[in-house]
Amino acid sequence: MLLIQTERDFILKPLQAVTGIVERRHTLPILSNVLIQRTKNSLSFMATDLEIQITTITPCEDEQEDFAITVSAKKLQDICRALPDTMPIKLEGLDGRVQVKAGKSKFSLQTLPSEDFPVLADLTDTKGSIDIGQKTFKQLLSLVQYAMAQQDIRYYLNGLLLVVEENSLTVVATDGHRLSLASMPLQQTHEKQEVILPRKTIIELSKLLNDTDENLSIELGQNQAKFTFSNIVLISKIVDGKFPDYNRVIPASTEKKISLPRLQLLQALQRVSILSNEKFRGVRIVLTKDTLSIFCNNNEQEEAQEELEVQYNGDPLDIGFNVTYLMDVLNNLDCAQIECGFGDANSSALFTIPENTNFKYVVMPMRI
Repeated sequence: MLLIQTERDFILKPLQAVTGIVERRHTLPILSNVLIQRTKNSLSFMATDLEIQITTITPCEDEQEDFAITVSAKKLQDICRALPDTMPIKLEGLDGRVQVKAGKSKFSLQTLPSEDFPVLADLTDTKGSIDIGQKTFKQLLSLVQYAMAQQDIRYYLNGLLLVVEENSLTVVATDGHRLSLASMPLQQTHEKQEVILPRKTIIELSKLLNDTDENLSIELGQNQAKFTFSNIVLISKIVDGKFPDYNRVIPASTEKKISLPRLQLLQALQRVSILSNEKFRGVRIVLTKDTLSIFCNNNEQEEAQEELEVQYNGDPLDIGFNVTYLMDVLNNLDCAQIECGFGDANSSALFTIPENTNFKYVVMPMRI
């Protein structure tokens, strides 16, 4: 039975969109598969890891019969990628297998019953949708996602907090050593909602969202969140946990403030970090009159030093930080200047963008 006859990219592009969440090894073999369904005039590709589900829906105008099959997502993607992009592809179903044909190439893949494919239930308890541009939300995520924890025992830190409150949207990420917060205004007023989205969901959204003003619709439920954009629907389970009170982490005031060219500071940190201790990655920031000095050393008694001119006339300061945490924030901003606020040697530093109250980055000091 002929299932699909089309150009290669008609299959490859939706496959690439959904297979990012497919793990190679699963206790359930069907989770390595993609569910391909034809219903009336649309063709859908769906993948899931039981926490996240991604579906792409593409209109099609041929008159093939409806069908539903599951086949190895990675293998089908690798086959399509290896075939010439100008060559038409056929998918045929035969005796519990799918045959992929293109030119004189033929591949036979095993299938599993489509009725066994686990599908997440659609959201039924949402409080309306939040509509924003894809590019805007993608930029918002990029401002904070690098601060998410990885495999932390405090599972609620392995994700990102999304807060909708009246006419603003705020995203917050922290790993317990640094915290990043970014917010943006919304055109409509919404009820207050807070959800923690898993790290994997944020990574997939960052990859799939377009750099355009096309609409992204966000729906938040009690246990799930739904993101609809372009021809993609992503449903994600929500992390069940209590996110730390981020307002208590952000310093209310910092006595010592300086403004620096972002790139100049980043490049200085990159240079000194060459000689940092590989395990602790410590860097010393020494602030004196009109001078910011950066020191880095390692176990071999090697040392790097950089000096930057700043406008500063306050008390001297000698404070240590993880250099990676400083470079992360500078790499993910695109502003010309960065404002740094310090307290004493034991207080967290606050990094902000001049004349922009919608972004804050807090990093805890370390002993060096």
